[in-house]
Amino acid sequence: MRISDRDFQNRLVRLQEEMEQRDIDLFLGYASESEPAVTRYLADYAPFFDFAGVVVPREGEAALLTGGPESYEMAVQFSRIRNILIHGMFVETSAPEWIPDAEIMTFSEILPRIYGLKAPRRIAIANQNIFPYPIYQDLLRVVGDVDIVSGDEMLLAVRSIKSQEEIEVIREAYRITEEAVKQAFSFVRPGISEREIELEGRRSMLLSGVHETSYPIWVVSGPNTRLSLGKSTDRLLQKNELAQITFGARFQGYCGNMCRPFVIGVPDRETRKLMDVGLEAMEYALSAIRPGIRAPEIFRGYHDILSRYGWEKFTLYGPAHGTGVSEVEGLWLAENNDFVIEPGMVFNVDIWLSDNTRGLRFEDGIVVTNDGIEELADFRREVIILEA
Repeated sequence: MRISDRDFQNRLVRLQEEMEQRDIDLFLGYASESEPAVTRYLADYAPFFDFAGVVVPREGEAALLTGGPESYEMAVQFSRIRNILIHGMFVETSAPEWIPDAEIMTFSEILPRIYGLKAPRRIAIANQNIFPYPIYQDLLRVVGDVDIVSGDEMLLAVRSIKSQEEIEVIREAYRITEEAVKQAFSFVRPGISEREIELEGRRSMLLSGVHETSYPIWVVSGPNTRLSLGKSTDRLLQKNELAQITFGARFQGYCGNMCRPFVIGVPDRETRKLMDVGLEAMEYALSAIRPGIRAPEIFRGYHDILSRYGWEKFTLYGPAHGTGVSEVEGLWLAENNDFVIEPGMVFNVDIWLSDNTRGLRFEDGIVVTNDGIEELADFRREVIILEA
């Protein structure tokens, strides 16, 4: 199972069509090890140590930018974009003095190769909020006083509808994730540490053939559950307290994700209510997300459920978000994010609740179909109470 070169070429064509519609002459995307989505999506290349970028003209051939020479050689091996150039500023912070010969460039040499001698009028930069200032200055020295806008919305318009090849890969990411969650639950018992449970999940993923996670996965328990983002610690699981598994396997660059709260023994009244309301909100979102429905409509229904319990401030955001080569990929179902749900969109239904003493997250992936949704994972989507 591997996404074809044709699928990657289609993405560049669709991006160029968006550029034409929005009157953008040049697209420039930036990627790092922690934020690889732009180059992973357009070139199937994820940088590490060094950084990477993609330059796409409105017409003509795109180029992958990387540091070198190590990253250049890796890009030659893996990138679906075959035009690969080394920008001298896309290197790690402790770059060596290279012995092999390498053609190191700046934008003064790169842009004429990609766009020609005429300067672009409008440039869109994706991941603009993390685009390094020195590299930006190098760009300005070449293009001068041009109109520079964000390219994130434009790229999201291309990424939001997944191809059938992407959906096949995403299904596998969720299958592997679900198996890891199952394996972790078989390992759960009082007195075992959060870290040991996480390692069991990682072992399951590795045995399934993946070595990447969608994010730094974790298991938390007791007071450690109150934070939306966490890390596994050496804390031992106790009877009658809330715990949480938060796992995601990355398969061929695409993210799976699955989160389950649970209690070993008997939950107290506040914990049980939190679990019940979280599950109610989860089931609502799964029933409400359908093609043709506007995102704010679903958000309002979610908000109404929480308001019924006086818990509208117990959450951080709406009930779902897009996913793909990033675990969070725009398309938030939010009050002011007015878009229509379409077939081919992929979401994580993501219910996070916390009363600042304890917190939980129910999360599963779905694909929007022509007449409803396909659920990508559903293992023990329930109030999970394990025998002590």
